[in-house]
Formats: sequence, structure tokens, C-alpha cells
Amino acid sequence: MVSRSYSNLLDLASGELSGELPSPSFNRMTRQIPRIMTVAGIISDIDDDRSESSSSAHHERLIIVANQLPIKSHRKTDGSKGYTFTWDKNSLLLQLKDGLGTEDIDVIYVGCLKEEIHPNEQDEVSQTLLESFKCVPTFLPPELFTRFYHGFCKQHLWPLFHYMLPLSPDLGGRFNRSLFQAYVSVNKIFADRIMEVINPEDDYVWIHDYHLMVLPTFLRKRFNRVKLGFFLHSPFPSSEIYKTLPVRDELLRALLNSDLIGFHTFDYARHFLSCCSRLLGISYESKRGYISLEYYGRTVTIKILPVGIHMNQLQSVLNLPETESKVSELVAQFQDQGMTMLLGVDDLDIFKGISLKLLAMEQLLIQHPEWQGRVVLVQIANPARGTGRDVKEVKTETYSTVKRINEAFGRPGYVPVILIEEPLRFYERVAYYVVAECCLVTAVRDGMNLIPYEYVISRQGNERLDKVLGLEPSAPKKSMLVVSEFIGCSPSLSGAIRVNPWNIDAVADAMDCALELSEPEKQLRHEKHYKYVSSHDVGYWAHSFFQDLERTCKDHVRRRCWGIGFGLSFRVVALDLNFRKLSMEHIVSAYKRTTTRAILLDYDGTLMPQSSIDKSPTSKTIETLNILCRDKNNMVFVVSAKSRDSLVEWFGDCDKLGLAAEHGCFLRLRRDEEWETCVQIEECGWKQNARPVMTLYTETTDGSTIEDKETALVWSYEDADPDFGSCQAKELLDHLESVLANEPVTVKRGQSCVEVKPQGVSKGLVAKRLLTTMQERGMIPDFVLCIGDDRSDEDMFEVITSSVASGELISPKAEVFACTVGNKPSKAKYYLDDTVEIGRLMHGLASVSEQSVDVFAFE
Repeated sequence: MVSRSYSNLLDLASGELSGELPSPSFNRMTRQIPRIMTVAGIISDIDDDRSESSSSAHHERLIIVANQLPIKSHRKTDGSKGYTFTWDKNSLLLQLKDGLGTEDIDVIYVGCLKEEIHPNEQDEVSQTLLESFKCVPTFLPPELFTRFYHGFCKQHLWPLFHYMLPLSPDLGGRFNRSLFQAYVSVNKIFADRIMEVINPEDDYVWIHDYHLMVLPTFLRKRFNRVKLGFFLHSPFPSSEIYKTLPVRDELLRALLNSDLIGFHTFDYARHFLSCCSRLLGISYESKRGYISLEYYGRTVTIKILPVGIHMNQLQSVLNLPETESKVSELVAQFQDQGMTMLLGVDDLDIFKGISLKLLAMEQLLIQHPEWQGRVVLVQIANPARGTGRDVKEVKTETYSTVKRINEAFGRPGYVPVILIEEPLRFYERVAYYVVAECCLVTAVRDGMNLIPYEYVISRQGNERLDKVLGLEPSAPKKSMLVVSEFIGCSPSLSGAIRVNPWNIDAVADAMDCALELSEPEKQLRHEKHYKYVSSHDVGYWAHSFFQDLERTCKDHVRRRCWGIGFGLSFRVVALDLNFRKLSMEHIVSAYKRTTTRAILLDYDGTLMPQSSIDKSPTSKTIETLNILCRDKNNMVFVVSAKSRDSLVEWFGDCDKLGLAAEHGCFLRLRRDEEWETCVQIEECGWKQNARPVMTLYTETTDGSTIEDKETALVWSYEDADPDFGSCQAKELLDHLESVLANEPVTVKRGQSCVEVKPQGVSKGLVAKRLLTTMQERGMIPDFVLCIGDDRSDEDMFEVITSSVASGELISPKAEVFACTVGNKPSKAKYYLDDTVEIGRLMHGLASVSEQSVDVFAFE
């Protein structure tokens, strides 16, 4: 009922009830939607009368959430109260909507207005924006907004994500817990606003940028199956930088509550994945072209795709008479005077590298005096989005550098650097693009930067602009780009001259190269860039992201979900409908009812935590196993990858315990029996070839070790750097497979290890041997418990599952519990969270056995 009441508030707001006209009382309700929508029950009765919605029956709904709405607001100037609202056509969010098209997708926006709205006017503004623009404004108290935006976002996240550490109070703000609390509070307010319009079963939510990184947790907490995408428009720093953030885990876990996380470049995604691996221990996999992480049973997909520009909007601006007029003015100012224009368009902040660009221009004029009087750098400086001392310092340095260059190299009729600070209209900026011979983007760090894309499309021009520029209509177009290696668009512009902006001489040389390059080369580079930019526009980006979001969320209905954890540690456990947590009551009840039991237990990661340095079992574990083994109804096996010697040393006090060593290569039914081999063991001459290879990788991988078993060799990187160890393991696997191609062995990658062992050896053989032995003794088990934690244990699960299906080795009515450790894809039907729960389970079963043994002894 609740979700249905949320589903069509926009229709309610506009009075579109199917089959009947809105009543007067209903009209009164719609005027109060900004207050009433938060109380679902008030409008649920009205919604109950609607069997179908014409808008939702054929259209998907996408809720786009960002810090700011794509709306311009101005207080009315005619003396009347209220505001006038218009779309902000330069907003990426609006361009995104145009790119998606509105035929099959309804778009709703949630965000803040730039204008501060008085509380008494907020209801009326909400109603107007909802009805006229399908926008849901989020109103923040001014003091909270300041601490959220100018505080945590701009003083902490933004500098850190651009690789600026607060090594001293002067270099960015030190972490302030109260500012983070304001950040969390604002994200929660956004979640409340989304709740007012979302239909959680059907709607998709797309969150944008670092301002709302914890919002996914609040939405996932309220609706476990919410279809949620997040796109980060800023860089994501390397793990060494990100690890310095005191709330690093909270932000990572919040992002992982999304279904799809988008980045502009592979570098940004790689840094995020590295942080997940190093800080949370979550590894990723690449399957069929998609990168994903498993997070408590949920699949979180990583999307790598740079945003594009709005082609139609830019081309319409190119066709404006005002643009043509401005181009004519610039041609007269520069080309007709025999001067070539270099262009820079940047925000006036510390990361855009304006001062470095100016120093490179100065160096160009010094090293290549022939360009003096012929080359002009026009630097358009947009106002900085943030405030603070750093912005003032950038302005001061920029002014002084421009003044110095112009005084040194200027002369009557020639000003080498023209700094434009006054706001330009978009068509004026486009006119500069059209005339510029080369565009320079020397940011020291930038998430994406679409300036080069706009420049390339503008240089393509049209017939009218060609005429103004003195070009033949059929003449091939040309453009040149000098771009920083540290901006998001750099990888996609393969024809650009890439530079390290910190290397002033290299940037100056790149500027000279761009000017000197042959015309055919400039044309080829332009053609290459134009083909890419025109085909990868904002529509392509939006469609691609939304399609991947649909694909990632399609399995939601096939999962059982519930939430665990508190605060920002909240996450959702998602399980297959046939995969459930093993209930203590269920298994104890089955254990009591049955009389012939087979119990197979893995050791490392099951009875013993993987992280333990001392791998020997505790006295409590030994006691529990002995109690289980003394029960005449049980046959208990410990199945391990460890050697025979280790198992004998550890379990020497367990008389009736069965042991399987080296993944089942060696097997012993009880202590007083001899070891037997499950497969034919060949000579281990292959070790002479494998050991030198493993030794090489051990020497080059700090923290790795080699374990030499009787029939196997294991290279472990458990204590090595996880990223480097994983990379080395992949290389070692390929190397060993090549060296041992003709040997009777298999090379497999396990949990933080690479193992070489004889062919045919698996833990599945142990399971089959135990069941066969019990059958030979006339003991068909009616209770089977098998617990393991990694890939090697899946073989046991498979044998047990197939034996149940065939009915040969296990009773058709048997209680079967194949259980894996941790919630992850498995052939087992049950799971337990960790070794602590395994220990609790084994202790519970031992208690039952102990009672039955005592009763038997008494009788």
C-alpha cells in the first residue's frame, strides 16, 4: 500500500485521475502536496481507486538527484510576490534529460535552488516547480547549507579528490566532524524529499557527484530493492590519498549501496576498486566486459564512460546571428591583424592551472621570439565555484603574471595575453572557439572538462561561419588541442598533444608544435576528434548509463533482501530465493531426528579463521570434535589443504576423527588406520620445474611464501600487497601453465594463493569416499552436513547435491545441509557469516550428541 501511494504524486499534483475529474477536496490536497506527501497514508485511499496509471503503464520513471536543480530562479520584479523560474539550459542534468528523450522515460529532478527561499514561500515554490517543471526542491537552512557545501564538500572532499592533502591548516581544511555531520544531515534531507515522489518498485534513481555520496545508504535503508545509480563527476584519488580521509570506510560503504557506480575514466574506477580491496577487503571481477563487485550478495557494477556534450544545443548556438557577428568581430581583431589566437577557458581556481599556462606562454615567447607579435593567448577566466584564500591567491598570481608578460613582450597594437574576467554569454564563448587556432587546457587535476569537446565541435562550424572565416565550403576543417594528462577527457582525445602541466618547458614546446604542425596533420587530428565527440555526446552517455542501470537491477525481484548494520554501516544482504542462512533451530531439530550422520568440515576459513597466524586448532575445537566423534551415529571428517604431518600434529588427540590432507590426496578414516591415497600419485619430478618459477615470484613479491607439500606446491600472497599480489598471481598462473603443460598436474588459483597439485585431486573425492564407505557398512546417511569456505569446497557441495538427486549414496529423505562461509555465489544452499557462527553451530550439535551419549551410558 505504501509504495502505491508514492507512485503517482506527479499525476495527483496535476489532477490527472483516470476515469474521473478531481473533486474539490482533492484540489485542496494537491495544493498541500509539499507538506502532505511525506505522510503516505493520507493519500493512499485516493490512489487505491486507480487500477492503472497512463503515465506509469508505458513510461519508466527516472529520478535525477543532484546538489542543484537545473533551474534558474529570480524574484519577480513587477512588485508582486513570488519567483519566476526557467530551465538552466547549460545544466548537464537538463542536457541529460534531452539526451535520454522523453518518449519512454519520465524524468523528475530533486535538488536545491541557487536562490534562498523564505520558509513561508517554500510550499508555493514546491507546488509550482512540481507542476510546471517536475522538480522537487530541497530546502536547506542557510547555516546548514554553508557547513555542508562550503564546509565539508569544498574544504574536505573537493581538495582531497583533487589530490590536495591538508598537511597544514593553510593547505585545505583539516577534518571537522561537525562538518561531516552536516553533510550527513543534508543527505538525509535529500532522502526524505525523494521519498515523497518515489515508487520504489518501479522508479530508477540516478544520483550525481560527491555532494551526495552517503545518500545511497539512506535510500537503500528505506527500500532494500531500490534501483539506484551513482555517477561521480570528479576524480577519485588513489588509495594512498583516499586512505587519509577519517570517514573513508563510511563513504565507500555508502557508495556500495548503489547498484551502478559510474566514473569518467578507468583510472578513477581503478582507484575506487583499489580502495575497496585495501580498506574493505572486497575484490572485483571482470565478466563479459563488465566490472563488478559482490557486496553482501548484491552485485555492484562499475561503469566507465566519460560524459559528452549536448550536440544539438551547441550546433544551434553556432547558427545564431549573434555568434556570426561575434566571430566577424574576432576575425577583424586577430586574423586580419596577422595574429593567431591561442585560447584557454577555465574556472579561476587552484586546480585549473591558469598560472602554469601563463608561464608556458611566457616561455614560448622567450624560446621562440619569432612568435612575438604574431601569437595571442586569450584566457577566459570564469568565476570560481568556491570561496576562500586560495581563490584570492590564484587571482593575485594570475593578474601579476599577465601584467609581467604584457609589459615584457607587448607593444603598440600587440597584447600577448588578454585576460577576460567578465561573464561571457555562451554564444560569445563559442565564437572564441571558432576563431582559436589551438585550445589549451592545462588543469593540474580535473574530473572531466568538456572545453576541448566544445572547441572541436565549434571548429567544425557551418557554411555561414566558414564564409566569415574566409574558408571554402568544402575545405577540410582543422583544430589543435594541448591538454593536460590529468583531466578526464584526455584519454578520449588521442589526437591531442598531451602534456604534464607542471613541466613549463614541455607545455611551451607543445604550444609551438601545435602552431607549427602541418595543415594536413591538423585536419586529420580534427577529423578524428570530431568523429569521437559527435558520436559520444551526452545522449550516448545518458542512454548507456541508464541501460546498464536497468540491466544491473533486473534481478532485484529474484532476491530476498534484508538490511543489517546501523547508521552509515548499513548494508543490504541479498540472497537467491533458494539460498538462505542456516538456522540453528532447523539443523539441531534435524540432527536430533536422524540416526546416521555424515559430517564434512573444511579447516582453513571454516573451523579456523583465515586471518589467524597460529593455524593450530583450539582446545575447544578439539573437544567439540571429540564429542561429535564419540556419537556412534556420526562419521566426522576434517578436509583440509594442509599436509598430513600438520593434521596429525593438530588432531592427534581425536581417535575417531577422519582426516583428508592436501585437498583429499591422502585420506585416513580414523587414527588407528593407515593413510590411503584417493588417486594414483605419480613421481613429483615436475616440482623441479615449478619451484624455480615460484621462487622467482617470491623474490619479486614482498610478503609471499612457498609451501612445499608431499604432492603439491603452493605460492601464497596472503601477506603481500593485495593489488600487486593478485597481479603477480595471474602472471604466475600463466607462467606455470606454460612450464607444466606436459605434466600430470593442474594449476589453480585459490584464495590468495596459486597451487600446483596432481590431476584428479579434489575434495569431492573425499565426500564420495566417505559416502561410499558408509554405504559399504550399511549406513545410508539420513543427515549430511558439509561446510566449506572457498572454491575447493564447491567440489564437495557438488558431489553431495548430485548424490541427493540420484538417491544412490544418500537417503532420499535425508536432511542435507551444504553450507558455505560467507554470503557469496555457491553450489551450497545455506550459508553462515563467519567462523564464529560455525563454532557456535558445532558446539550446539556437540551438546545434543553429548546428551545422547550420556543417556546411552546411563541406560
